[in-house]
Amino acid sequence: MPPGAAPAAPSAARTRAGRASRSVLRPGRGAAVVDLRGEARAPGAAELRFPAGDLVVVSGLPGSGKSTFMHRVVPPLDGRGAEVYRIDSQDVRERWERGRLRRLPYGLYRPLVRAAHYLTLGRALRSGHSVVVHDCGTLAWVRRWIARAALRGGRGAHLVLLDVAPEVALSGQESRGRGVSGYAFARHRGAVGRLVGAAESARLPEGFRSAVLLDRPAAGALETLTFH
Repeated sequence: MPPGAAPAAPSAARTRAGRASRSVLRPGRGAAVVDLRGEARAPGAAELRFPAGDLVVVSGLPGSGKSTFMHRVVPPLDGRGAEVYRIDSQDVRERWERGRLRRLPYGLYRPLVRAAHYLTLGRALRSGHSVVVHDCGTLAWVRRWIARAALRGGRGAHLVLLDVAPEVALSGQESRGRGVSGYAFARHRGAVGRLVGAAESARLPEGFRSAVLLDRPAAGALETLTFH
């Protein structure tokens, strides 16, 4: 583990927050893994709060609701009044689809969308601002990049995992009219499953200080993800 990173301690890394818990949860302070799956929380009863300037990666299966979650809970400004960067490749794709290439099949200009996404991510990581990143789960090198950027800047990196059943994710893909191939979905299932399993065992990706596990109800119950 790189110097400066906080190792996950299996003996004290996990906490389950019930109804009597504080409404504001601060992952990484006292518990490296916060598991909110299966909790009966009232809508809007919880806030995830991270230090200003930290980096948060939101990961889960295609169709699990990552983009919807990020749009709903990530505010435009942090507690200092500085901009919070929300980096979602889906946003980049939609901008390109509204542009001059909209009549072409997406597969033809997908490399350009990917390049634009990573350029945007690079600028956000260098900015020193708080950043929330949409992650497909299959690209470990992106998480390593984010962890290195956090370490260089003396900031923390955190993981938010949407643990959604495959059939629910497939239904989400169908509802938005966009899906991935069976082969690609199997790769995503394997990658996200490994991330969830590692978090359950308090084995965080190298360089990450905390992980939050959410199922669909828990994700829907969160009102905001803030930086202070």
